[in-house]
Amino acid sequence: MASAPSGGSIEIPLRDTFEVIELDLDQLPEGEEVLTILQKEAAPLHIWVTLALEYWKRGLPEDFVKILEASRTDANLDYENFEKDQMRSLDTLAAFYVQQAHREKNKDRKRELFTKATLLYTTADRIIMYDQNHLLGRAYFCLLEGDKMDQADAQFNFVLNSSSNNIPSLLGKACIAFNKKDYRGALAYYKKALRTNPTCPASVRLGMGHCFVKLNRVAKARMAFERAVELDPNCVGALVGLAILELNSKTQESIKNGVQLLSKAYTIDSSNPMVLNHLANHFFYKKDYQKVQHLALHAFHNTENEAMRAESTYQLARAFHVQEDYDQAFQYYYQSTQFAPANFVLPFFGLGQMYIFRGDNDNASQCFEKVLKAQPGNYETMKILGSLYANHPDQEKRDIAKQHMKKVTEQFPDDVEAWIELAQIMEQTDVQGALSAYGTATSILKDKVEADIPPEILNNVAALHFRLGNFSDARKYYEASLERSKTDAAHDETYYSAISVTTTYNLARLYEALHEFDKADKFYRNILRDHPNYVDCYLRLGCMARDRGQIYEASDWFKEALQINQDHPDAWSLIGNLHLAKQEWGPGQKKFERILQRQATKDDAYSLIALGNVWLQTLHQPMRDREKEKRHQERASAMYKQVLRNDARNIWAANGIGCVLAHKGCINEARDVFAQVREATADFCDVWLNIAHIYVEQRQFVAAVQMYENCLKKFFKNHNVEVMVYLARAYFKCGKLAECKQTLLKVGI
Repeated sequence: MASAPSGGSIEIPLRDTFEVIELDLDQLPEGEEVLTILQKEAAPLHIWVTLALEYWKRGLPEDFVKILEASRTDANLDYENFEKDQMRSLDTLAAFYVQQAHREKNKDRKRELFTKATLLYTTADRIIMYDQNHLLGRAYFCLLEGDKMDQADAQFNFVLNSSSNNIPSLLGKACIAFNKKDYRGALAYYKKALRTNPTCPASVRLGMGHCFVKLNRVAKARMAFERAVELDPNCVGALVGLAILELNSKTQESIKNGVQLLSKAYTIDSSNPMVLNHLANHFFYKKDYQKVQHLALHAFHNTENEAMRAESTYQLARAFHVQEDYDQAFQYYYQSTQFAPANFVLPFFGLGQMYIFRGDNDNASQCFEKVLKAQPGNYETMKILGSLYANHPDQEKRDIAKQHMKKVTEQFPDDVEAWIELAQIMEQTDVQGALSAYGTATSILKDKVEADIPPEILNNVAALHFRLGNFSDARKYYEASLERSKTDAAHDETYYSAISVTTTYNLARLYEALHEFDKADKFYRNILRDHPNYVDCYLRLGCMARDRGQIYEASDWFKEALQINQDHPDAWSLIGNLHLAKQEWGPGQKKFERILQRQATKDDAYSLIALGNVWLQTLHQPMRDREKEKRHQERASAMYKQVLRNDARNIWAANGIGCVLAHKGCINEARDVFAQVREATADFCDVWLNIAHIYVEQRQFVAAVQMYENCLKKFFKNHNVEVMVYLARAYFKCGKLAECKQTLLKVGI
């Protein structure tokens, strides 16, 4: 009755006789024919399993599956220890389904195969749960499912506890350790497996090679990959490993060797996604973008592995990117970010660039922040983020921009672009620091790049000197900028003429500050002769006329500006201020309300504060109607609060709130608000005066006198009629009549 293979044949006992059918294993009949014999003769289960394996070895998986599936119901179990053969049958078929699922690309089909395997393993559990081979099969199934690594680990440990040198368990443990980034632990398991069986297959050397790479032991990795190829010339993983080591050497010879190794791997397995991705990468640098697309798409469709798919879509994205097909590039970069593991940030870098191209700086910033989180201190990323945040409305973002650019200039002190960007960021908060950064940039340009200083930089340096009150330096740089623009106009007349106009306007502003009004007037009019739509020139000419007391001429200039842009908020504000200066509250109010009626300027802070000030001003008029007074207080307060909702740091709005509180008689609260404003900035004279007024209200006359005197000294060079009258009043209230008289005599009252 025994019917094990004898040499190259297998015997199937005939039912109810002592005869057998002998099958030559080298000339097996059709699977259906053999299946019919097995069923008809009710052959023992072990024969079914043995024959099924023979069909599998000969590359006939359909016959293999049919025989094993039929054996579950039709095989004869009437012999000793049939349970072991049952386990063998179920586990073998389950392992086959797991292997098929691993190769399957269709998700639904993969799930179906995994379900079949699960059912078979569950059935086997009920027969001999702790069978060693069964546990190993189940453990590898858990590994391949991806999210059951701890279950797999427990089953490998169970086997090793009873058989410490069990090679499949050691290799499984190595795989788990590698996936948990314990590369030393993984290497130890591979070495133990190799010591246990020095004739282990090439895949063990391949695993060791990967561990050596992760441990940065490149020479050892090379030896492991080479040994794997010696053992199995068709070991694609080892060929790819060697190819990458060669390509990373970056010599002409090593690159050639690397490509040859990849080509050999491609010849062995033309659908291997790892090979296809590396070849796509190679052809990207060869600028053969058609091949990149073909290989990367082929790789994408030949794997379900998300890391591999991330690489494939990244290769596609950058091929489209370099060909300026930005819509396709965006699509594939985005797809790549959805597949990418945490440490693969290149697609985020590319996607960020696409967002910049689309003008979506917020999403671009998020992409580059992810890159920087994975690679702190990355030079290119910090530089891009610095540029993106440089003009961000949020001060915190601008501070981040400054930090990034400082780090970039520390890492690469000769990066002139970074110094210029840093200077532009610092212009807003640190004028002296900005000048220093521009100084470094100009030194690099002159001494190392040996290039002329661009007129834009000369203009910016001049503007910074102007803000610092260094008027002679400002004039020198403005004039140098004009000379440079004149020279460079030969290369691009339109561009440099535009810069020249801006610089000329700035120079006119400088002459205003120097009280050389005739020169300023001449420059503004010269600009308008060639550029009649330059609105700011009309506004400056109007301001100069206003300051000379020529109100009607000023109004005419502002109206000229409105002829060019009828909704220009600055022009309407200046006309509104002319009305307010003449105490024409109604007409002035209407000008600011007009600004706020437009969607584009509905939150204009200047107009809201001006309207708040109009309502505040009415509180200074004698008013018997307490309800009306309360309404005006609330309207003024509402205007200031609206500004603070949009910008919590607006000192003028906060000062206005303090004034309303003072008018309500909330003196202590008003004083707290004024103190906070003064803490925020010491360069706002209104708040100094308001604090002094509060001291007077609280009868702290000595403190009031000191505050008025400090205000006169800091802001008005000790002479301002209005402030001196306030000071005289404080002297009078504290009984210092001689000082009061002296102050009034200085005023001329």
